[in-house]
Amino acid sequence: MVIIVTKLVHCLHLSRRYGQYTMNQEVTKVTERPPFDRSGSQDSLDELSMEAYWTELENIKKSHENRQDDQEVVVVKEPDEGELEEEWLKEAGLSNLFGETAGDPQESMVFLSTLTRTQAAAVQKRVETVSQTLRKKNKQYQVPDVRDIFAQQTGSKEKEAPDGTESQSVGTDENKYRGKDDQASHLGVGGKELTPLVPEEAPASETDINLEVSFAEQAVSQKESSREKIQRSRGDDATLLTYRVPKDKTGTTRIGDLAPQDMKKVCHLALIELTALYDVLGIELKQQKAVKIKTKDSGLFCVPLTVLLEQDQKKVPGTRIPLIFQKLISRIEEGGLETEGLLRIPGVAVRIKNLCQELEAKFYEGTFNWESVKQHDAASLLKLFIRELPQPLLSVEYLKAFQAVQNLPTRKQQLQALNLLVILLPDANRDTLKALLEFLQRVVDNKEKNKMTIMNVAMVMAPNLFMYHTLGLKSGEQREFVMAAGIANIMHLLIRYQKLLWTIPKFIVNQVRKQNTENQRKDKKAMKKLLKKMAYDREKYEKQDKSANDWSCPDSQEWGSFFV
Repeated sequence: MVIIVTKLVHCLHLSRRYGQYTMNQEVTKVTERPPFDRSGSQDSLDELSMEAYWTELENIKKSHENRQDDQEVVVVKEPDEGELEEEWLKEAGLSNLFGETAGDPQESMVFLSTLTRTQAAAVQKRVETVSQTLRKKNKQYQVPDVRDIFAQQTGSKEKEAPDGTESQSVGTDENKYRGKDDQASHLGVGGKELTPLVPEEAPASETDINLEVSFAEQAVSQKESSREKIQRSRGDDATLLTYRVPKDKTGTTRIGDLAPQDMKKVCHLALIELTALYDVLGIELKQQKAVKIKTKDSGLFCVPLTVLLEQDQKKVPGTRIPLIFQKLISRIEEGGLETEGLLRIPGVAVRIKNLCQELEAKFYEGTFNWESVKQHDAASLLKLFIRELPQPLLSVEYLKAFQAVQNLPTRKQQLQALNLLVILLPDANRDTLKALLEFLQRVVDNKEKNKMTIMNVAMVMAPNLFMYHTLGLKSGEQREFVMAAGIANIMHLLIRYQKLLWTIPKFIVNQVRKQNTENQRKDKKAMKKLLKKMAYDREKYEKQDKSANDWSCPDSQEWGSFFV
């Protein structure tokens, strides 16, 4: 698909360069065929979809130029040597493996003991890099040897496990087994006996997404057996295989089902698993960070999601999605989702600018007249809101990781990576993204009337989510039209598989459960030790007190002899 799309986009891009492509111009020879009545053997993407992409990109560039003075300043820093890995370890909850607390990494031993082979390899690789960097910088504190850290982990895993069985060490055959589910966990899911991670029965359907086995471990198995050919997305929704999660009698854990303390552990494991998956597949995973950003502390546009939610929760306690975002979607739906070209046809630029100013002044006062907002204007405002967030909806840290999904070799691996990335998003970003994707799916559900297939919607929305302010707007032509195909494909997957992407993989749930059980076991052991010490101290005190009383209170015979 990517080769076909690349050629098609290049053709359209060249026509745009030489004045043959404008927003109001009729479709040229490239798109003479009927765009909405196509057979499955035709080109994998609608030419009209690609036209929609370039039109949307032109609209974004014009909007960016018109509002450039109002844009907030964002500086995205590329980490120095070792900083990336150090930040990664912090995000993974393993900051005590280096720095001033590196001499006592015991707190991370329980966490490390639950990792798969590929996860442990990902951690070890980052610890080695940080250790080398710290040695180069001649830090005063002692830098731990990575072999010592993982030796302690191995030693702890070889001890007796909570269920009374002997644990396997990392790097052996541990990755072939899924540990017994512990019943004392915060998660409260019933236990299972030790079972092979990769069953010896008939292989699962190629459309089944296995959530019980580490994604990185699955990738290793695929590389060792045979290389699975990627099944690229086709423009027609009907030609894309439908991937699904097989039913599990213990149920499915979704984002939002877990307590905050467990969700934090899930995020740590998701980052490690995502990194392990990218490592196995040879994809570079680099996190970025906004080190300097000027943001507004009030208003609607160019305001951080967290600030918006703080404002909104004063009016509607408990709201998790910005009120302006909800209202814009509501206004679009009031106009009817059957409107042809919905999301694709832009509103009038001058009117959009005036509406922005009026919304800023009247929205929270409740005096804004929504009846005056045309449907296409509301759609343009919605896209503008997404684009002008100070930090992208997909987050500064993981925007490149989302873009890199297009480089993964199989459709399953793309979905697995997106699943982990959705988990890693901040709550406000994730909740807002979910509301957006649900709305986009409702638009697609009316494609027979509005002529907006899932690929058309993906093409229109992709630049709004992935073109972060000036990022991507000044890239070279070759990179630009290749990126068009890639990010549209990612947008397509986000819309179509949103229910799957908001599921927490079972193997991660099991790892959190094991951490909770092991921590409880250690807490009980520490409590027993404390109680034993308290009993010993009390007994010792009582003996000392009795001896003191015996010495200070002699019997009557002793007193008699004393006076004689």
